[in-house]
Amino acid sequence: MTGGLNDQHALVTGAGQGIGEAIARQLLAQGARVTVLGRRAETLQKLVAEHPQQCQMVLADVADEAQVKAAFEQAVKAQGAINILINNAGQASSAPFMKMDAAHWQQMLNVNLTGTMLCIQQVLPGMAAAGYGRIVNVASTAGLVGYAYVAAYVAAKHGVVGLTRALALEFARKGITVNAVCPGYTETEIMTQSIERVVAKTGRTAEEAMAEFVKGNPQGRLVQPQEVADAVLWLCGKGASAITGQSIAVAGGEVM
Repeated sequence: MTGGLNDQHALVTGAGQGIGEAIARQLLAQGARVTVLGRRAETLQKLVAEHPQQCQMVLADVADEAQVKAAFEQAVKAQGAINILINNAGQASSAPFMKMDAAHWQQMLNVNLTGTMLCIQQVLPGMAAAGYGRIVNVASTAGLVGYAYVAAYVAAKHGVVGLTRALALEFARKGITVNAVCPGYTETEIMTQSIERVVAKTGRTAEEAMAEFVKGNPQGRLVQPQEVADAVLWLCGKGASAITGQSIAVAGGEVM
């Protein structure tokens, strides 16, 4: 599909590292004009420096409505209407339910669910007017099943899956598809930090902590960011026009 997105403008949130960066690189490789959105310029600058004619960055906290609106307006002004939106920005934090406070709960909802909603609101009018659009929400297997000690994150990601399904139906006749990809445990900076927390709290070795994370994957390994990006890229193409409202697990068979 090389060059298959030459006429498209894609915006990727949380694009500074990990899955978001892998997705942005895939879209750039297929010829899309890409806007990368994040909170910190230093994590986004490398993509812009590598693709100065094709890539721009905008800064925003996706949970802040005013910042999101300003960032999307800047993106459209610079590179035209947004045809593809990848909602990848997210945050994971753990706590036993009875020790979780309201601030923790609200933070997980704000970043993972409300942020997704705010970004979608910015692109749907233009997509509907054009009669074409692709929205892919990066959820998680936590949006499909439950996990202990991350109740707020699980609730937020289930909300993303529900939002995906609702909007897919609402805009099915507008030429817009809305899907989710649901990665299992993926080899990213967030995973490295999670392993470090387990080691610090339990005294386990890094190898023992890693084994706990991968044991639920029938393939016995971590998912790679590029594998998630490949699934996203497919959903962005014309060949996926009949795929909408789906939540695709990229998890080595963990969820069926």
